Amino acid sequence: MLQWLRKDPEKQRQKLLSVVHDPSLLRYLEVPLPDPAQNLLQTEFVALDFETTGLDATQEAILSIGYTVIREGRIVLRENGYHLIRVNKPIPEKSVVIHHITDDRMAEGAPLHEVMPGLLAKIAGRVLLVHYQAIEKKFLNAACKELYGYELPARYVDTLEIARRRLARAPMRYGPHHLRLFNLRDYYKLPRYNAHNALEDAIATAELFFAEIAQKRRPLERIRLKEVL
Repeated sequence: MLQWLRKDPEKQRQKLLSVVHDPSLLRYLEVPLPDPAQNLLQTEFVALDFETTGLDATQEAILSIGYTVIREGRIVLRENGYHLIRVNKPIPEKSVVIHHITDDRMAEGAPLHEVMPGLLAKIAGRVLLVHYQAIEKKFLNAACKELYGYELPARYVDTLEIARRRLARAPMRYGPHHLRLFNLRDYYKLPRYNAHNALEDAIATAELFFAEIAQKRRPLERIRLKEVL
């Protein structure tokens, strides 16, 4: 029974309501998670991307957060958000090469504990849309556990996983490079953006999601959320 509760984020949300006292996390938990049975037109998403100092969420840190909102089947660019995060350690050189966030730029950011309440308010009651949820989910859970003592119950849609399912049904063999965000965008003939900027990657993920969903050849109001979870 307890294992099932841990796997169901809505049950986890309800359970945490009785034990969490931090007001930022509590406000997030007070909003029910989207029902998997509802359709995509009814569902609000936050396309989310992190740039980090590395890949191990237990050892590394979030350097920047970018997001955009999807509402009623449209990307709402006026609700974009971007935050630089100030961390208490030097940024590895190999990480700087990837995302171009130097120690000087990072020092202009805000500490994560100041940014997180606004992020929780933005994502409350919405589905998190990511590309390769192993990164965003692990880092978000690690951040919430460090700041509030609990991991974050949330529903995720992963554009990489949607692509993996499609390729698994295809007769051709595929490799990890076929699942990269910008290779998938090339496949759908979407425009090229700068890679490894959290906001641009979040928007790129939102656009890729719509391209993937279009292959279902059904209007959004006839596609259930559970089909893409």
